[in-house]
Amino acid sequence: MSPVLNPADWSLIQAFLMVAEEGSLSGAARKLGASQPTLGRQIKALEHQLSASLFTRQARGFELTQTGAALVAPARAMRDAMGQITLTAAGQSARMSGTVRITASVMTSLYHLPDIIAKIRLAEPAIGIEIVASDDTRNLLYREADIAVRMYRPTQLDLVTQHIGDIPLTICASKSYFARKGSLHGVADLAHHDFVGYDTNSALIDGFREAGIEVTRDFFKVRCDDHATYWNLVRAGCGIGFAQGSVARDDPNIVAIDPGVAIPSLPVWLVAHEAMRHTPRIRRVWDLLAIGLRPLVDTQP
Repeated sequence: MSPVLNPADWSLIQAFLMVAEEGSLSGAARKLGASQPTLGRQIKALEHQLSASLFTRQARGFELTQTGAALVAPARAMRDAMGQITLTAAGQSARMSGTVRITASVMTSLYHLPDIIAKIRLAEPAIGIEIVASDDTRNLLYREADIAVRMYRPTQLDLVTQHIGDIPLTICASKSYFARKGSLHGVADLAHHDFVGYDTNSALIDGFREAGIEVTRDFFKVRCDDHATYWNLVRAGCGIGFAQGSVARDDPNIVAIDPGVAIPSLPVWLVAHEAMRHTPRIRRVWDLLAIGLRPLVDTQP
């Protein structure tokens, strides 16, 4: 007789799939918010139910057996189906109360969302708000967030997007930095100045090259990928950096400069899964977010 998996054992499939994708119990435990012993027991339980070995234990992690590898695709299909069931059920809620989970970049969460969320809470006190401040992409398909504020247009299917506008970016530095190094008078003066850049993110290097200026990672004398830390390095006088125009303008310690080259703007998109977009409380928060974000963007063509 073929092994039969109890339909209630989705948690076992979820554990199997996460270990398969992460390659270790520790990585899967972090993703699922579970303990390693719990995941280990779930894997053993699934192997017992299926009468098959799914992994071989290696010194550096877990490696799929032939049977395990064959189960990854149907397990992912099951995960997608479970996510769709959850989304569809949640999307039927007609309540204007409950919780809405919003994910946004660290800088957006730090400098823009608090005032907007305060106004949302005044307008809709029955709606609770959860903020996920992260520069990682959160997957709306699996309910990691209900609404995302993105600085790019997502291309996944089944997502609803709204372009709010574009936030102007500026080149700037602290008053203390310019007092020490003098002003930047144009592209020819770049070599005489220090710049704050990213560590592993190549966005600034790519931006310089698009402007016709060849730079390498070493051009940036101080480097950090965390945007909040990056901004405070600029504020502390570590060098010239890049910032959202409104953030730089509101800081009395910062001076914006015109280097004589065009600086691209930062697009702002609201994103939600199609099934959730029509939930009344999510639709309401979506509309209030759009109103709150519009003053930050340059809507001129």
